[in-house]
Order: sequence, then C-alpha cells, then structure tokens
Amino acid sequence: MAHKLEVSFNSPQCGWMSIGFDDGKSEFHTTTAYTPHSRALSEILNGLSSLVDAPSPKDVFKIEWSRNPEAYSLFFSRAEEIVFFQVVEYPTFNRLENEGEIVFSHQGNVTDFCKSFYHTFAQLYEDRETDEFEFNWRQPFPFEEFRNFENKLKGDGQ
Repeated sequence: MAHKLEVSFNSPQCGWMSIGFDDGKSEFHTTTAYTPHSRALSEILNGLSSLVDAPSPKDVFKIEWSRNPEAYSLFFSRAEEIVFFQVVEYPTFNRLENEGEIVFSHQGNVTDFCKSFYHTFAQLYEDRETDEFEFNWRQPFPFEEFRNFENKLKGDGQ
C-alpha cells in the first residue's frame, strides 16, 4: 500500500531552511543552506514540472543541496505513472559515491507526489512576506518556476 508523502520546507532563517519528508513508514528531517546550491528551490520546481509534463513516460533528475559540510543529492525518477524519490546524504561536499547513504526513499503516483511538493511551495509562497523570505533565504522566491509548476499541475487536473 502506498503512503502519502508529506513534504515540509519551513520558513528560512539566516540562510538556513528546515526540510523534511515523511511517508508514514519512514521520515527524514534536516536543515539546508542557501549556498552553494542557490538554485536548489528553482531546480526542484523545474524538475517537478518536468515530471508532470514528461514528454515520455521516463524522466530522471538530481538536485544537489547541502548543510555544510554534509551534502545531499535528491534523486527523482519517473517510470510510467510512478515516481521514485531518494535522498542520499554524504559526509562532505565531494559526494563520493561510496560514502553516500540513502536516508529517505519513497515511491508513489506522479500527480500525488507532485501535489505534496506543491502544497509545501504554496505555503512558502503564501508566507513569504510574513517570513521575510528573501531576507532570510538571502535570495528571491522562485516565482516564475512556482507559477510554471502550478500551471502544469492545474493542467493535469489539480
């Protein structure tokens, strides 16, 4: 039985953001830094858009993020209507394959998976002024990528 994925990207503070993934059978929480992967949020949104709008039933992408010194690779892979998602943690930014440890994995329906991320990004968007997102994350909210993702999901029946 597939479990619903819950994604949390909490309000940034001083260039750091708490993120988490929980699917009812396993969970993973950590903090991430806005640098050196300053485009991570945009890249996640662009990748999710490609999952929704995949021209073929297969799509794969990887997002790099870090906590300094620990590093993370988020792997997204679509096969037909299923997404396979993994978070791999490395002890340093070098991301040596033999040092990586899978700290979270999930698989589920593409639309449900993307909606889980959408709800989290929508909350970040809604709270962006109250949380002083740009000041606290040290970069702008990825408006264009968020709108594109939102439009693709709505086109997919959200």
